[in-house]
Amino acid sequence: NNSLFTGILKPWKGILMFGPPGTGKTMLAKAVATECQTTFFNISASSVVSKWRGDSEKLVRVLFELARYHAPSTIFLDELEASIILNTAFFIYGGEHEGSRRMKTELLIQMDGLAKGNEHVFLLGASNLPWDLDVAMLRRLEKRILIDLPDKDSRKTIFQSLLPADMIDDSDVRVVGDLDYEALASLTKGYSGSDINLVCREAAMRPLRKIFDKLEAVSNKQIEASVSTASVLDYIQNETGGTEIARDAISQHDVVEAIRTTNPTCDVSLEKKYQDWQKSFSSV
Repeated sequence: NNSLFTGILKPWKGILMFGPPGTGKTMLAKAVATECQTTFFNISASSVVSKWRGDSEKLVRVLFELARYHAPSTIFLDELEASIILNTAFFIYGGEHEGSRRMKTELLIQMDGLAKGNEHVFLLGASNLPWDLDVAMLRRLEKRILIDLPDKDSRKTIFQSLLPADMIDDSDVRVVGDLDYEALASLTKGYSGSDINLVCREAAMRPLRKIFDKLEAVSNKQIEASVSTASVLDYIQNETGGTEIARDAISQHDVVEAIRTTNPTCDVSLEKKYQDWQKSFSSV
């Protein structure tokens, strides 16, 4: 209802989500668009950057025209620092690269147009390096929200979701029912949701590697690459005198070993840098 938002009471047109990689910023943006039932434009730097002179500005302009045409819509600019960044990679002979400057100017103009008009177009930006963003861009992204690493309770929930006690999937991956999710959450302090997903995948691979080890121990005979998994297991049973070889369930030890061999992508110093930037620039 546009009549509710007049004068100084204007709705926010831009939000920046910043934080460590793998914390779910892209997923949150998609959830916002789905919840609000808007057309979703997922844009990365490669979508709007062109080597041809003037093409990048045209692509930015067409993007916003499409968003207005399909309004209500949400434009999501993923990895914003790749498009609008202030670092030495974008400077040549002491000046900002001309193509980057023109595209940035066009993007800022289009964002100003959203603020002045009544179009139902909402802009979401995500950045892993918010301190490298242009000040002019930060001014237009009126709300700046830290999407931080998951806390202990969140990490426990992620483990319970990825490795539930009653898990049996299409590939016959099973989980031992007595996993200590509390201990696993304590061991993964500083891990992102993506890191924990990688840990669980590594843990699921460990029982499969045991089968490969048994296969190598049975014989030095070559097994054709085209042989199916079922045929390979039959071959092992024949070579071992009919002994059944089944995939073990994922145990606590498997997950702990996976944690030991999988380091988090965000170190302590980088996490502190996000916290410091939040204190200076966040707007919730």
